[in-house]
Amino acid sequence: MVETRRRPSPSLLWWFGTGTLATALLVISFPIAAAFHDVPVLVAFLAATAQAASLPLALARPVEAVALQFGSVIVWSVAAPVRLDALWPLSVPATIALTLFVGVIAVRQSWRYALAVWWASVLLLILLALLDPRGRTIEDAADVVVAHTVGSVLLVIAALVWRYWAGIQRQLAEARRDIAVEQNERAVAEERTRIARELHDVVAHSMSVIHMQATSASYRIKGIDPGSREEFVRIADGARSTIREMRQLLAVLRDENADPSLAPVPGLDRLDELVKSTRQAGVPLRLTLSPVPALPDSVSMAGFRIVQEALSNVIRHAPGARTDVVVDCGPDAVEIEVVNEAPAAASTLTTPGGHGLPGMRERVRLVGGSLETGPTDDGGYRVYARLPRGVD
Repeated sequence: MVETRRRPSPSLLWWFGTGTLATALLVISFPIAAAFHDVPVLVAFLAATAQAASLPLALARPVEAVALQFGSVIVWSVAAPVRLDALWPLSVPATIALTLFVGVIAVRQSWRYALAVWWASVLLLILLALLDPRGRTIEDAADVVVAHTVGSVLLVIAALVWRYWAGIQRQLAEARRDIAVEQNERAVAEERTRIARELHDVVAHSMSVIHMQATSASYRIKGIDPGSREEFVRIADGARSTIREMRQLLAVLRDENADPSLAPVPGLDRLDELVKSTRQAGVPLRLTLSPVPALPDSVSMAGFRIVQEALSNVIRHAPGARTDVVVDCGPDAVEIEVVNEAPAAASTLTTPGGHGLPGMRERVRLVGGSLETGPTDDGGYRVYARLPRGVD
């Protein structure tokens, strides 16, 4: 059984090229066959049309194209009258069309199929010469058989060499892509390691110093009052919790194959802790929280981080402002609203800009939600986020 391997779909350039070639062959072959080879006009037109149409047809339907091409060759052979001064069984344009057809098959189909079509075309010309009912012999068809055999062999060889070269180019391109991907992965791994190193050397170290100072404050400072002692204890607890999460984050950053589930994933179930620490920072805060159902980790964490960032902004930019946090876990989405009044005192923060709002927008975008932020009429600020529950 002849092997026919699926080839890539022909491009517009192939259709244009074979279509133009087919039109040129039709315009030349039809009048030459009718005028110089005495083939009946209707037969010459139909045979020339079929032979020309097989060229573009070979791009998409090779089996039907072979049948159409070989059928037209048989018609040329039978319809041509016996003349000693004319080529047989094909005219020059018809011979060129058959040779080019074999070349198109060799380029577009598998090499086994191309060799089978080439061998079948040569065998067909020989059989037509041997079985001609009008007594013509193989010597009468020798010129056409030799011309087609040599020309088609050269085209098949050229097509196979071109396909081999194209295959090498594809392999080189794939190798370059693999190298680029490997280099990108290495760069990502190096960047993760650099970030982990910076976090460890700067942030984790600073938090450790804060924890140590808060823990030892009651021993270093003489006559400290109970309220201040409790405040230092809360600072130490917060620093210790931050260090724990930082260590987990560093472990994930340093191990590129680590399971993302090992990363710290705070959720809406930890809002009470967040509200408590915010109140301790001097923010009069009221939390309205509906029962928290089972939520995807991405949604729960996004909700927690949005509330956390909104409250951090209140502490930085509106110290002492009364703040309301409302979290409504509905059947379709989680709605979060953080509204603070005008600040009770002017902020002492002098650093312009920050990454808080862009970070919130990015978290909302990743879970397919929406975010609204802006000042209120009384001089406060409002943050509203809607997070679909169906996102994982």
